[in-house]
Amino acid sequence: MNAANTMTLERGMVFTIEPGIYVPSVGGVRIEDDVLITDNGVEILTSYPKELMTL
Repeated sequence: MNAANTMTLERGMVFTIEPGIYVPSVGGVRIEDDVLITDNGVEILTSYPKELMTL
């Protein structure tokens, strides 16, 4: 998914949304959500918590 893509999204297609944050010399994290296009909109296929966890 990007601004240059001209493909029409259709029912049954699956794509990912992958925002991330990266700190030079420290590391980073990317959170991925898988999304299915349905007749009624979208269905999020992943169900992982997104709250910050300190380990």
